[in-house]
Amino acid sequence: MLAFLTRRLALSLITLFLLSVMVFLGGQVLPGNVGRAILGPFADQRAVDALNHSLGVDRPLLVQYGSWIWNFLHGDMGTSYVFRAPVAPFVVDALGNSMKLALVAFVLVVPIGILGGVIAALNFNRPLDRIISLGGLSVTVLPEFVTGIILILIFGVWLRWLPIAAAWPKGAGFFTQLYYLILPSLPLFLVLFGYIARMARSGMIEALDSDYTRTAVLKGLPWRTVIWRHVLRNALLPTITVIATQTGYLIGGLVVIETLFRYQGIGSLIFTAARGKDFPMLEAGILTIGIVYAVATLVADFLYSVLNPRIRLGAEQ
Repeated sequence: MLAFLTRRLALSLITLFLLSVMVFLGGQVLPGNVGRAILGPFADQRAVDALNHSLGVDRPLLVQYGSWIWNFLHGDMGTSYVFRAPVAPFVVDALGNSMKLALVAFVLVVPIGILGGVIAALNFNRPLDRIISLGGLSVTVLPEFVTGIILILIFGVWLRWLPIAAAWPKGAGFFTQLYYLILPSLPLFLVLFGYIARMARSGMIEALDSDYTRTAVLKGLPWRTVIWRHVLRNALLPTITVIATQTGYLIGGLVVIETLFRYQGIGSLIFTAARGKDFPMLEAGILTIGIVYAVATLVADFLYSVLNPRIRLGAEQ
């Protein structure tokens, strides 16, 4: 298992390196001039050139990349061009906000999605199976802004059960913050429910048709024991991978949701940085999301190897 995880770690590091290169080069091709964007369209060209020189954006790209990645590895994410302040506090605060929203969505969707997939598999080809499968697939293909607007109209405008903005009052406690995060988490729940339920259903159907399940039944074990001890353990292996891959989406792919609900998360921060040509903020935000993705994938690989002995045996050979 250690050899398996070591290979996965090496692959993650290579992926993060390639991501850092792509992010850096992508930031360079954004249209516009950094100094001009900061000083405004009427600033003198000499002042713009002097600012670009002080920021180091007129240096060779290789030098800029090397300086940026070296400082990042040492905890220095750079200085924001727009706010003229260290980037790290902005990224940390935004990431914390996004993780709060992602956690609420996860607490809702993971158990309900798995339960839906299990119920669908146990009722294979019956009406309940079709309702869960088709319903989950239908809400999955709807864009977040569509379901978000519909949910705002229903729960925020017509019923007035939930606030339509996720900006809670300053100094709000845990339950107050949770109350403000319920509505923004519902569109994420609808998007992810179909994926998780479908993978759980597929894994359950495969496990129910396996030899070890038949053997357990022939031994006379109660059906509930067969499901809990033999079927679910193997059926949920693919679901773990799906849940882990969606972690990065929940953390970094929330631009639409965070904009719609006026929530200051990392997705909104990246969008604002890209629009303002704030390279340090943009690059640090995207690379941070990449790190979150890599960590989530490693956790999924670890859990997968623990639950599936074949992974450990394959790594030892």
